[in-house]
Amino acid sequence: MKIVDGFMHERSYLKDEVIFDEGEEGQAIYFILAGKVLICHQGESESPIATLERGNFFGELALLDDAPRSAQARAGGNCTLAVFFRGDFLGLMNSHAVIASKIALQLARHLGMRLRSIVHSEQEIGEQVHP
Repeated sequence: MKIVDGFMHERSYLKDEVIFDEGEEGQAIYFILAGKVLICHQGESESPIATLERGNFFGELALLDDAPRSAQARAGGNCTLAVFFRGDFLGLMNSHAVIASKIALQLARHLGMRLRSIVHSEQEIGEQVHP
């Protein structure tokens, strides 16, 4: 943990401040240390896709690829985040491959859980529409 902690950067955001915009290149994963973050489509912060609070993280795909962000992240209140940049992750892969591979494995597990949850939700909706 001490090794990874050395790569983390703490950032503070004010209520309604944009953390990143939909469509911009992903650069980092964010961990919520305090406050809350809204994940929404641009211009739709009043109806967020998700509201995340302390202990949650978001933007994890940025560690694995440089594809554009699929949504906007905005501070739902004053918040403090720990930020782990892709460049630091790639450096960690070179200097501490075992640690980096464990992080990558946990990310893959998390993404798999999220994907299974989405597929399951879509199946339930389909069953309700076509009983």
